[in-house]
Amino acid sequence: MRIKAIQWALSAAVLAMSASAFSAPPTPAMLSNACAGCHGTHGESAGPSMPALAGQSKISIVESMKGFKSGERPSTVMGRLSKGYSDAEFEAMGEFFSRQKPFTTSQTLDRAKVAKGAELHEKNCARCHVENGKEIKDNSPVMAGQWVKYLEIQMADYHSGKRKMFDRKAERMKPLSQSDLDAIAHFYASVK
Repeated sequence: MRIKAIQWALSAAVLAMSASAFSAPPTPAMLSNACAGCHGTHGESAGPSMPALAGQSKISIVESMKGFKSGERPSTVMGRLSKGYSDAEFEAMGEFFSRQKPFTTSQTLDRAKVAKGAELHEKNCARCHVENGKEIKDNSPVMAGQWVKYLEIQMADYHSGKRKMFDRKAERMKPLSQSDLDAIAHFYASVK
């Protein structure tokens, strides 16, 4: 009889522990797993129109997610997905991705555009996108090593006014031609 009582007590304890495991809040890594389909495991981009999130600034990620959620930042899918998360979950995901090793893509680029883009970067972008876009200053995103297609889409959104820019950025970007923007995208995509 005593053995049966011990078995019942152990079974009840196992069930109680199992239930508490399911009620624990998701970890930042668990929350970020939902992003892997497009942004790759640990933020290592899975495709040319998707940015790598690994190594980005936490604040940049959080601000982007809030912008998607509010509709301030244009999107195709992210506006809908972001509505399923709280600001605290954005913070957790931003922290997770900011701690990952930066990821750079391997892609074919136009050497002439890369050279022209390097000159344009120095003249127009280097004050904010330091170390050729590798370093974060004032929470601007890491541009180095991103997919050229993703960079072209973002620059087109900024240039057309579809995406808002700071005055300082607008002052530098508005005079640039589409050819200039394409060259800058090739330059940043080339930086490892």
